[in-house]
Amino acid sequence: MNIEGLDYNTQREQLVLPEYGREVQKMVDHAVGLPSKEERQHCAETIVAIMDRMFPQNRENPDYKQKLWDHLAIMSNFQLDIDWPFDISGAAKIATKPEPLDYPMSQIPVRHYGKMIFELFEQLKTMPPGEERDELVRETANQMKRNLYQWSQGSADDEKIASDLARFTDGRIQLDIDSFVFDKLDFSQAPQQSGKKKRR
Repeated sequence: MNIEGLDYNTQREQLVLPEYGREVQKMVDHAVGLPSKEERQHCAETIVAIMDRMFPQNRENPDYKQKLWDHLAIMSNFQLDIDWPFDISGAAKIATKPEPLDYPMSQIPVRHYGKMIFELFEQLKTMPPGEERDELVRETANQMKRNLYQWSQGSADDEKIASDLARFTDGRIQLDIDSFVFDKLDFSQAPQQSGKKKRR
């Protein structure tokens, strides 16, 4: 719903440095458009003084004044023609957004075991029988049980773990649940059941 006379932030231009607010950004835009360098210089110094008063707790930092002028340069999109009291060449690095980090989006068949367990499955597929593989099977099966226990709110079926272990290792690992001894789970760390408490 649009109401005449009301101005919503969602309809406004996005702020370059939101911590200083829209009024300071308007001052910066005004300073950029001033006709004489003397006027721009005086306006810029006034704006920095206002910015300084907004964050007095930062005055103890040794490079505080430098940062204020860097921020002014960024908010003006480096278009403010004045005699800068500091070298603002480093401000361009502040204004540059870092490249987004790559996030591993590999798909796994079931989420409750997690990516690390599926990496162990792949390792087990190629390991020759022996003590080393037996130890890895033991560690993997127990971690599967812990993960399943947490995921299912306190329930972990041994047969399901044995079945999943065989399934996700292409049948290479067959866990004999009649002889295999799982680690004892710490039931004091059981996940809390969600839901509202009953009224007394």
